[in-house]
Amino acid sequence: MPLLSVPKEVAVGTAMLGVAFATGMLAGRRYPSLGFGTPSGMIGKNSPIRQYILDHSLREHPVLKKLRLLTAEHPWGRMMVSCEQAQLMANLVKLIKAKKVIEIGVFTGYNALNMALVLPDNGRVVACDINEDYAKIGRPLWKEAGVEHKIDLRIKPAIQTLDELLANGEAETFDFAFIDADKENYNEYYEKCLRLIKKGGLIAIDNVFWNGKVLKPRKDDLAAQSIHRLNEKLLRDARVNISMLPVGDGVTLAFKL
Repeated sequence: MPLLSVPKEVAVGTAMLGVAFATGMLAGRRYPSLGFGTPSGMIGKNSPIRQYILDHSLREHPVLKKLRLLTAEHPWGRMMVSCEQAQLMANLVKLIKAKKVIEIGVFTGYNALNMALVLPDNGRVVACDINEDYAKIGRPLWKEAGVEHKIDLRIKPAIQTLDELLANGEAETFDFAFIDADKENYNEYYEKCLRLIKKGGLIAIDNVFWNGKVLKPRKDDLAAQSIHRLNEKLLRDARVNISMLPVGDGVTLAFKL
C-alpha cells in the first residue's frame, strides 16, 4: 500500500524521519568522530555532540527533569529511555494526535510521563510492566505533573495485558505503541500491538541496535538474536512503513498501513 494512503500527518512524519536518518548516515560517513558509523551506530552518552544535542533541543518539563535525575540515581538507571528519545516519542504522539497509547516496559515511568503530558485530558497510556517497585518511584511525580489519571499501570506480563485488550474488543483502537521490555518477546509484542494499533498508527521499537550486538549475534545471546530477527522481518513487512533511527540504542518506527 502506498505511503499516501495513510493520514497526511503520518506521511509527512515518515518522510521527515527518513530524511533525518539519511542525513545522519551521511554525516557519519563524513564525520565519523560524531559517533555515527560506530558498531552500535550511537552517539556516546559522554560525547560532546550529544551534549550539544541536549543543550540545543531538549525541552524538559520540570517534573520530567526531576524524575530523570531521580531515576539516574537508581542502580538500574541505565534502563531509562534517553531523554532526547523520550522527547521524540512525545512529539510523535502529538504529531499523530494520539489519544490511546500502549507502553510495554515502564521502569520508573519517565517515558510514560513524557507521553501523558502531551495527550489530551481524556487520553490514556496503558503502561505494562511486571515490577511495581520501579513504577512507585515515578507515580508520585505523575501525580505532581497532573497526569496520573492518564496512566493506566498494569502490573502483569505484558502479553497478558495485550491479550486482555484484544479480548475486550480494543483491536485497532490505539494510536501509538512503544515497545521496550524483554527482548525475547519482541516479536510477539510487535504482532499483538499491530493488531491493537489502528491504520495510520505508529509502533516504536526500542533497542534495535542492542549495543551493536545485532551485527553479529552470538548463539547464546537470545536477546540479540530476537532483535536481529525482528529487524530483518520489519524490513520485509508489507503491513508497515519503517524508519530505523540512530537515536539512543536505536529505535525503529513502524507506521501501520
